[in-house]
Amino acid sequence: MAWRLARLLAWLLRTALRLRRLDGADDATRRRVLQQMGEECLRIMAVCVDNPAAPVVADGTLLVANHVSWLDIFVLVSVYPCRFIAMTELQRWPFIGKMIRNAGAVFIDRSSRKDIDPINAAIAQALRSGGNVCFFPEARTSLGNGVLPLKAALFQAAIQADAPIRAAALRYYDAAGQRTEAVSFADINLFVSLWRILRLREIVVRVDFADAVRPEGDRFVIKDCVEAYLRQQVLSDSPNPQRLLP
Repeated sequence: MAWRLARLLAWLLRTALRLRRLDGADDATRRRVLQQMGEECLRIMAVCVDNPAAPVVADGTLLVANHVSWLDIFVLVSVYPCRFIAMTELQRWPFIGKMIRNAGAVFIDRSSRKDIDPINAAIAQALRSGGNVCFFPEARTSLGNGVLPLKAALFQAAIQADAPIRAAALRYYDAAGQRTEAVSFADINLFVSLWRILRLREIVVRVDFADAVRPEGDRFVIKDCVEAYLRQQVLSDSPNPQRLLP
């Protein structure tokens, strides 16, 4: 475990330098760097991605997924290059703020409902320009046994941009092939999460992608369709579907 932790720290330093150098980089370069970053992190953390029906990556897609762990970001960016939504306050963090901006994040203020319209406008603009944008509509992490109720607000961006929507269902397993809660980031800090994950010999994450669909109906109809797909996949072999949070 100590060796993996040392490799992770070295990777963090390399990644910070690479992201800081992305000033003014084109989308193709940014996607390539982010995909490599995700793949490297997963190798260090002994995470194997099981993606049996990998879709062709289509530009300008709104990708939505259930949220279990901080690993979700690296899993998704490794198989479907995309930009993520980040909290506005992260922009002000020294060093990290610049890294996140250079990664192409779309920043939001979760504390303000008035911020929703400009957020959707920013996401819609990114989609129209051919960027893929990913968000987690549960708005928090769960234990991974089921799916928390989804928030509908940000689905409006796909309607505004007339962009395809693709759902991605994430399920985590241990080395014995059993569903595991150990990777969950629900109600714990990053250091505890790292410790739990580094103690696992191997992690397998199953990623199931729904077919991309055009936005039809209002955002609540779209949200319900995505939620139904995520629940179907995540609950298909869940050992404890009622246990969503610690």
